[in-house]
Amino acid sequence: MAEFSLQFSSTPLADTSAFRLLELPPELCKIVEEGLNSPAGPSLVIKGNPDEDAVLCTADKTYTIRSVVLSNSVLVATPDSSTKSQGDADAVVIRDQLKEILELAPSLPRLRRLDALLKDAEYNEGHEDEDGRMSEDEDSAPVLTYAEARETLQASDIELDRGLRDRRVLILGGYLRRLAPSYLTTILELLLTNLVSLSLSHEAASVAELCSALDGHDVSRDVCRQVMAWFGEVADGKWKVNVAAAVKEVGLGILRAYKDDPIAQSELLAKWCSTVGDTFESTVSLDLLAGNYLVQTDTLKDPPVTALAYFPSSQLPVDPAARFTDLFLTRPRWKADEIVPFLADIVVDSKERDKLLLKYTRTITNTEGIWYTARAKYNG
Repeated sequence: MAEFSLQFSSTPLADTSAFRLLELPPELCKIVEEGLNSPAGPSLVIKGNPDEDAVLCTADKTYTIRSVVLSNSVLVATPDSSTKSQGDADAVVIRDQLKEILELAPSLPRLRRLDALLKDAEYNEGHEDEDGRMSEDEDSAPVLTYAEARETLQASDIELDRGLRDRRVLILGGYLRRLAPSYLTTILELLLTNLVSLSLSHEAASVAELCSALDGHDVSRDVCRQVMAWFGEVADGKWKVNVAAAVKEVGLGILRAYKDDPIAQSELLAKWCSTVGDTFESTVSLDLLAGNYLVQTDTLKDPPVTALAYFPSSQLPVDPAARFTDLFLTRPRWKADEIVPFLADIVVDSKERDKLLLKYTRTITNTEGIWYTARAKYNG
């Protein structure tokens, strides 16, 4: 049996609290093991400003880091190659004593800061001659580059790119610019219209032809290509359109105008179909807009009229407690199929969503089915 000689560290002030014990889930263990055989090493980055809770990011996922107190202390011991005890026994140095372990749990990327950082960096119609810095007005110049976003925002690179796409953020001259929703709708309408007028297949449309067609409408080719990439796949000079995503965005563009004054459901669908044209109207469906509207039914009319009001989940608080507060201040009770779409962007999976519903709501069953009401009382 091997023998070791225990010694205390000769630099206790420097060693105490200098170590942390991090428990890796299986998928991260695999990344570390594979990284040991790679010249670049494992791709793991801890991100967070001094006022933020730290997260650990891989190339494609984000994990929260939380401290868990141990019932028994753990000693951190390292070999001391420079010291040998009497005989041939190796010396082991006790460097620190740990009373906690750091655990990792899958988390959503934390990208809501983008909304504030890019508030004054909107790219709209008429900005075609500007570079990314918006140099015409120093006060409104963007303060965030793509490189800075990668370094400071708490998200993996793949999640950041997905977040920029979902928020419709352009990368121009290395700077981030949010594309104005109304201008995005205009560009998509032009793309769909020209797909038909140029007799191009939405499975493999020529990027060059479409960009050339939009030149006549003063749409920057760089912007045109990025919008295409948001709504499909661009490869080898061809654009394979994600028809459902493009049609959804056009529908949102129409719905945004009806936040305070709801639009009749039949009128919305008619406008939507007319805008996307005969070729794509079969894709039009209210299911595409889930999580972006509230249904209001006027029962005093005969027959009753169903109207929709713009109510996007993206503008609700990220914190679950605050999210449920806003939802129940808006409505005292929700059906499952109504409330679920408004929780999709704050949970990792359906299991976490069900935990939140159990924590923040109560269920009531009547002849109309199951309803969710607030577990706490909210006063407007």
